[in-house]
Amino acid sequence: MTGFPWQEILAALGVLIPVIAFVWEFAIVGRKRLGYRIQMDTTPSGLNTEHARAWQRLERKSGERLKHPSFVLIRIENIGSAPINTGDYATPDTDNLGLSVRFPGRTVAGVLVTELSDDNLESFFHKDKWPDASDEEEEDGHKVGIVKLPKVKLNPDDHYKVLVVLERAGKQEGTLPEPEVVGTITKAGDGRISKTRGQTGTPRWVVALICFLLMVGLTEPFIFGQTMGTGAPLECARGTLEVTGSTAFKPVVDQAAKSYEDYCSDADIDTSGMRGSVDGLQRLEGERDPKLRANTVVFSDGGAAADSPALVPRPKAFMLFSIIANPGTEVHNLTQEELRRVLRGEVRNWAELGGKNLPVVVVDRESESGTRMTLEERFFGSSAQPGENSTDCEQVRGDAAGQVLRCRRTSTPAMLETVANIPGAIGYSESFAANSNPGVIEVRIDGQAADFDAAEAGAYPYWQTEYAYTYGEPAPESLPAKFLRFLTYQEGVDILRHSGHRPCAELRDAVNCEPSGPQ
Repeated sequence: MTGFPWQEILAALGVLIPVIAFVWEFAIVGRKRLGYRIQMDTTPSGLNTEHARAWQRLERKSGERLKHPSFVLIRIENIGSAPINTGDYATPDTDNLGLSVRFPGRTVAGVLVTELSDDNLESFFHKDKWPDASDEEEEDGHKVGIVKLPKVKLNPDDHYKVLVVLERAGKQEGTLPEPEVVGTITKAGDGRISKTRGQTGTPRWVVALICFLLMVGLTEPFIFGQTMGTGAPLECARGTLEVTGSTAFKPVVDQAAKSYEDYCSDADIDTSGMRGSVDGLQRLEGERDPKLRANTVVFSDGGAAADSPALVPRPKAFMLFSIIANPGTEVHNLTQEELRRVLRGEVRNWAELGGKNLPVVVVDRESESGTRMTLEERFFGSSAQPGENSTDCEQVRGDAAGQVLRCRRTSTPAMLETVANIPGAIGYSESFAANSNPGVIEVRIDGQAADFDAAEAGAYPYWQTEYAYTYGEPAPESLPAKFLRFLTYQEGVDILRHSGHRPCAELRDAVNCEPSGPQ
């Protein structure tokens, strides 16, 4: 598309307006809303004369006959999307009064609660919770009858009705003022009680929204037909890009590269050189060909050394790693101290930690591995792990007889395969790959499984920020720059999520792409 970005604007409006309308109606305005409806306000004279005679013989509790009775039926209902609890009424906790219904110019002769939407609502109207149903007061020389309604818990769409028998006060003539419902609900916009009416048709705002979406749907084909060009899409770039670095992140890069190449046919992205974070960083820093340097991107589990000023980092994803073990160990949880002892070779048999009677086999990654460097950073600090004493992960070398068997693997897939095939083996891997492999089990650390929310809150320790490194700043229209934007803002974000990683933008500390601690 060239010129004005009609496609993006119309697509955004088509999504944003319904979302805003929904959020406004159901989350902001309508989350907690209490409504009332005056369904009847009449006198016997307004009914059939033959039947009105019986109504005119109504009496007060004292025995005094009502001379000018009237009848009001009020419906109280939860019209919001969230329950209204007794604590939501804006009255003191010691006061059971929830709402008041005022009848200017009338006094209350009797009150009856009827038509409960849920039989459980009846308990709120027992005498011990609703001792005083009515009252009266003077206002500008006129009496005002008051019905006191208790605090009633109402789920969405719950309602109850109140039938009130009233007597005209004094010699007031003419039409009586309409009843007033008084009360406030906390956490509900302005908190006022809304007057409602029976819904007999589609709301006007819904009709307007449908008309708008129909207009967008009819307009898009015409606009796109006028503005779509035959050139390559805006974010496409031609050329060759070499991607190196983390084997743990390679599945993400492979999928993103294929997707980008499908979208941009003139781009060629080579990921075959991804053999480890340190390996990739060293190769990029040591590259002498300016053209190759400019067309290389390295993905690293964690940051590069501080003495590499020419390498420019960009946080791309928040990654989780897992301690993995062969299922035969029957070990599902280790404290951090137990884990350190196992990896240092101080635990010879899993039975020492409550597991199966099997010798411990420690499977490591190469020292250039970002996964291993993250493990050492999180659990060992500056101290290094012992070196390997086996090349096949089955036999200890002769000079290491009596030691816990230790071997190394060069990639995440090789690590997973080795741990799955060797009884008693323990290792470590990127969490999504571990979770996708049925041949290994993920070991909890201090009782906590690998979980993004737990890691962001500081409860799970084995995590790392995935960085993309370039040699200096790439040209804005170059293939490295556009591929990194694709991975950050476009379809690549979905690939990150699908591969079990969290985009940095979704973290509270999005700039550093690190845990921010408990909220």
